[in-house]
Amino acid sequence: MTVTLASPENADAIVALLEEMDRFYGATDIEPFDVRVRQVQQALFADPPAAYALLAWEGEKLAGIASYSFLWPAVGLTRSLYLKELYVSQEQRRAGIGTLLMRALFEIAAKHECSRVEWTTDKDNAAAQRFYEKLDPLRLPTELFYRVDSEMIDQRLR
Repeated sequence: MTVTLASPENADAIVALLEEMDRFYGATDIEPFDVRVRQVQQALFADPPAAYALLAWEGEKLAGIASYSFLWPAVGLTRSLYLKELYVSQEQRRAGIGTLLMRALFEIAAKHECSRVEWTTDKDNAAAQRFYEKLDPLRLPTELFYRVDSEMIDQRLR
């Protein structure tokens, strides 16, 4: 098992794994493959990138992904690493891939002198919650998560 930073030649494998992830979360209408490849290219490999991704490989097969961004400011004027998505292929679960990706994220956070690593998970994703609890994180009952989706953005701009 190896972990690498995503590179442009990984776009097709990333799209295939993210399609599996979308279906895991209940998506039934998936955009065409070429559209998704373009979206991955724009998000991860533009200048500047909107996000970064770590990839976990089992030989030649992409087994997991952790997408993240840096947020500023955090404590004082430090930055935080925000884990947007951690996904491990269903056939590769419980093989230590999620733990490997989280360790790599912690290493990146330390290298960049981040004051924290933060993430969320769905309330009904008990398996993810069990996994994250093993990392012994601080659970913040004082924090709320808000979202305005693209349709709502358009409504607010009218």
